[in-house]
Amino acid sequence: MTRDTRTPFEIRPATDDDWPALWPIVEGVVREGETYVYPLDLTSDEAREIWMERAPGATVVAQGADGTVLGTAKMGPNRPGHGDHVGTASFMVSPSARGLGVGRALGEHGVAWHREQGFRGIQFNAVVESNVAAVRLWRSLGFEVVGTVPESFRSPAHGYVGLHVMYLPLTD
Repeated sequence: MTRDTRTPFEIRPATDDDWPALWPIVEGVVREGETYVYPLDLTSDEAREIWMERAPGATVVAQGADGTVLGTAKMGPNRPGHGDHVGTASFMVSPSARGLGVGRALGEHGVAWHREQGFRGIQFNAVVESNVAAVRLWRSLGFEVVGTVPESFRSPAHGYVGLHVMYLPLTD
């Protein structure tokens, strides 16, 4: 993993006690309206229900050496039943931690977690095509765009843009 060693952090399982530190990150990303399809008026309780995955999924936090929460990820099966062998994940990084390798570390952690859990692949259902940094990161981790739904996301900054479906096979 490549990251700025001057800003060490660890990735650990999230607990219910982490929510007060996670909510400002989730709220900020949601209110920005550029990367997730969540309603802009999402409440803390609604967001907590969505973000804090329960088994067989997991939610993690990236925590700085000083205890500051820098980012978070949630992961688990993309679909129930006959689709539960393919995973999915979502990621959010605090604006103050962007560019420090937190997103990459969370992404690498998510890929490793899915492998350890025996998933056959990871599917991202809705990567906003104007989120160039995320698309670049996921491609660098081996994901491919397998399709794009045109004009299916309403970006405050870019208007109607596509949502990529991205996939990473975890088996040979």
